[in-house]
Amino acid sequence: MQTLSEPQDIPAKQKAAPIAWALWGIGVLAYAVAVLHRTSFGVVGLDAVHRFDASAGILASFTVLQLLVYASMQVPVGLLLDRIGPRRMVAGGALLMAAGQALMAVSTDVGTAVAARVMVGAGDAMTFISVLGIVATWFPNRYVPVVTQLTGQLGQLGQVLSAIPLVALLHGPGWGTAFGSAAALGVLVAVLSFAFLRNGPGREDAPSLRETGVHLAETWRHPGTRLGLWAHFVTQFTTNTFALMWGYPYLVSGQGMRPATASTLLTLFVLVNIVSGPVIGRLVASYPLRRSWLVLGIVGLNAAAWAAVLAWPPPAPAWLLVLLVMCVALGGPGSMIGFDYARTFNPPGRQGTATGIVNVGGFFATLVTILMIGLVLDAMSPAGEFTPEAFRAAWTVQTVIWAVGVAGVLRSRVRARRHLGLPTGRVKGRSTGWRRRSPRNPR
Repeated sequence: MQTLSEPQDIPAKQKAAPIAWALWGIGVLAYAVAVLHRTSFGVVGLDAVHRFDASAGILASFTVLQLLVYASMQVPVGLLLDRIGPRRMVAGGALLMAAGQALMAVSTDVGTAVAARVMVGAGDAMTFISVLGIVATWFPNRYVPVVTQLTGQLGQLGQVLSAIPLVALLHGPGWGTAFGSAAALGVLVAVLSFAFLRNGPGREDAPSLRETGVHLAETWRHPGTRLGLWAHFVTQFTTNTFALMWGYPYLVSGQGMRPATASTLLTLFVLVNIVSGPVIGRLVASYPLRRSWLVLGIVGLNAAAWAAVLAWPPPAPAWLLVLLVMCVALGGPGSMIGFDYARTFNPPGRQGTATGIVNVGGFFATLVTILMIGLVLDAMSPAGEFTPEAFRAAWTVQTVIWAVGVAGVLRSRVRARRHLGLPTGRVKGRSTGWRRRSPRNPR
């Protein structure tokens, strides 16, 4: 079976065909709109508190449940992707998210809103790894790392749509118009995806249930897959927590920013994602044995920036908040390194499953962090008003997640190197020998 890898008849040196770029463009559009749906509740958090008369803990549970659905569906979606291909997966996910946003547009109670976010999480789960399937199927090998980074980072333009147009609609025509417009955009993406996307050449018959189970077990047992999961876990959670839920409220209530200024910072957040992604992609392609050090370096920058901001009595100076946003944004492209582990450590028939496993890491860490921050805010803001002091204490919960994630990266890195017969200590100089030495890496 060969679904998430490049067909064998495409020469390694061949340029990407125009149809590959066209299909990828539709896929990126679908992913960007998925990110809009995903992050839409984060930028309306303060309005949602009053609309649903909900506490911070209940508000956080909306996004936590959405992410729980997303994370729990990653492995089943990866297996399903091998069976029906990205065309139906992307179109179906877009329709499901559109339905969720339409339900959110008319919701006036917590129960209906929770159901809406569950639908958004389920549709979102079907989108990203399906677009990565398009990349691996239609592009030659040498394009894949950079195009994968571009997919992740250009997709983050959806956060700009939620931070600016969606917020403008919310504060103008109102809640119903804002979420109704998001739903209409989702329907448009579903139509485009179903009409124009193609599953690609080289597809074989879907695996049997027995083969599926064997693939899942073998993929999980490989230490390289677990290294990818932990790399995704430790880099993405702070980025997602900031973008999906608590970043905008923190800048407004915790740092005293005007909403327009906070939206501008979120736009900068997206731009840093986009600019840094290709750079990180090239570093990953050039120094494959240094990938874990790149992950740990991004984590160090994140932790240092947060330490500086939280140590400064609020409000922190604007330059420091800009620096914080830039460092936190690096976690997005940093998390994409986890997918490169999935690609290089697993043969073509297991890459869909491996990608799903890796994608669980960051979103599981995110939902835990979002919930913990919400609980701390509730405990320190009994009147329902989020104070700077409450936010300052709440963000410190990230240290626990960083500690767990870094430990996971270090542990799985040793096992992955041992599995490949490589030194477990420091590797001197530039190395590109991985591709020659790993029997499981044809790339």
